[in-house]
Amino acid sequence: MTLKSMTGFARADGAYADSSWYWEARSVNGRNLDLRLRLPPGFEWLEIRARGLCQEKLARGNVAVTLGIKREGALAEIHLNEVALAHAQEVAARAQELTGLSPARLDTLLALKGVVETIEAGEDEQARDALGHALIAGLAAALDKLVAARAAEGERLARVIEAQIASIASLTERAANASSRTPAAVAARLAEQVAKLSEAGSGLDPERLHQEAVLLAAKVDIQEELDRLRAHVGAANELIAEREPAGRKFEFLAQELNREANTICSKAADIEISRTGLELKAVIDQLREQVQNIE
Repeated sequence: MTLKSMTGFARADGAYADSSWYWEARSVNGRNLDLRLRLPPGFEWLEIRARGLCQEKLARGNVAVTLGIKREGALAEIHLNEVALAHAQEVAARAQELTGLSPARLDTLLALKGVVETIEAGEDEQARDALGHALIAGLAAALDKLVAARAAEGERLARVIEAQIASIASLTERAANASSRTPAAVAARLAEQVAKLSEAGSGLDPERLHQEAVLLAAKVDIQEELDRLRAHVGAANELIAEREPAGRKFEFLAQELNREANTICSKAADIEISRTGLELKAVIDQLREQVQNIE
């Protein structure tokens, strides 16, 4: 079983020189990879490398990654980016002209990203690169733990999904072996339909009556739906063993399973098949909920 969940949490702590830190990574369900990276002031230069590493390790999910860092004895210098401030002032002035609202306050302008920069005093480029390398290694460790946590949750999820697929397969065979689908039952139903048609339309000849009865019987035949359900069950079992992320494929397959179950319910010619169809729909709805968690 190689399914992976999109839900997990991990933390990795580390230290280098006068710095100590922790990385925390949380993930939940998501249609794509939606990454929110929270870095402390002065570490914006790490963002591109951190995002690239997250994209290498993870395929899907809403992921929040946070860096907390403490530097012993380090002094921070606050720099004003005058070019960025001037541009922000221009934008704020133009916005005031267009809206007539109050002018932007200074604290609002200073809070804009890039206007105020925090730089560790006395830190040369070589020292910063070394720290960056250590931090990225720490992030890799946190992400590996997150991947392992998602894989462990995926194993539990796979067992649940396997049981649901087995239930779908069992209900499919129950519908296939329903007493109303035996040759004798079909023949009796055809005879009944011919009798009803004879009463309703005295102008129809016996051959035409038989053709009409056959058409009516074909409308309630569920053999094609059963064949497709069996094929979908086989495809689902193959997806469980796939090494690549299979969440999107599973979501599509669950939709197809639901489509066949709906058709069986609409075609049901007797209470036995109708009840089986409703049970199928219930199990497939449970499956659709579970596959939302697959990476």
